[in-house]
Amino acid sequence: MQKDTEELKNELNEAADVEGYLASNQDNLRSFTLAEYLQHLLTVKKLAKHEVIEKSCLEQIYAYHIFAGRKKNPSKEKVLSLAIAMELTPTEAQRLLYYAGAKQLYVRDSWDSILWYALKNHLTIEKTNELLEKMQEKPLLGRIDD
Repeated sequence: MQKDTEELKNELNEAADVEGYLASNQDNLRSFTLAEYLQHLLTVKKLAKHEVIEKSCLEQIYAYHIFAGRKKNPSKEKVLSLAIAMELTPTEAQRLLYYAGAKQLYVRDSWDSILWYALKNHLTIEKTNELLEKMQEKPLLGRIDD
């Protein structure tokens, strides 16, 4: 059974030694590349890559390069566009940002808070940008209608 981060932190804090902790949690510590995690999400959520790319509003070739592992550290905005297109939860999006090497969402930041809200409420890229504009924040990917 998968343990969440808090459970793992608690176990590590209580561990007598790191070797035992690592041995007993080997399945929970698997590290993905960004491309592997994206593929994992596609499989688990039964999503089609081409549909996700279309919904993400990313340039198609660039998005395919992210999925193929040729773009290892895309910007936070591009990763969040994929997260919104995949209808990830905020927690899943945080993990995706981690694997992308991007800063995670910080709810004390208004832009990040709006993106958290968009993820939580399954807003589209367009609706997210409308909300960002309404709140006088920079859009996720620039103006979609430009």
